[in-house]
Amino acid sequence: MSGPPASPRFFQTPLRYLKWASINKPAYFYSIVVGLTGPVLVVTVPPIRRYMGEEQIAKIPMTYPIPKGARPRPTGFDDE
Repeated sequence: MSGPPASPRFFQTPLRYLKWASINKPAYFYSIVVGLTGPVLVVTVPPIRRYMGEEQIAKIPMTYPIPKGARPRPTGFDDE
């Protein structure tokens, strides 16, 4: 006597397997879904932002701004 398999096979019925995984193993299923949306958003968000009217994406500074002028020496720490 053979019954149905314990879980659907992914390559034979992928949608049925995804439904089974979302019910029986939700932590794995939704962590994979969230992880796969990252690369998709990297590709799709910048063109959408330009279409919606954003002129230019802010540039990331590559150095720390150094103040102009003389720097006061700290005193009172007794490290000399």
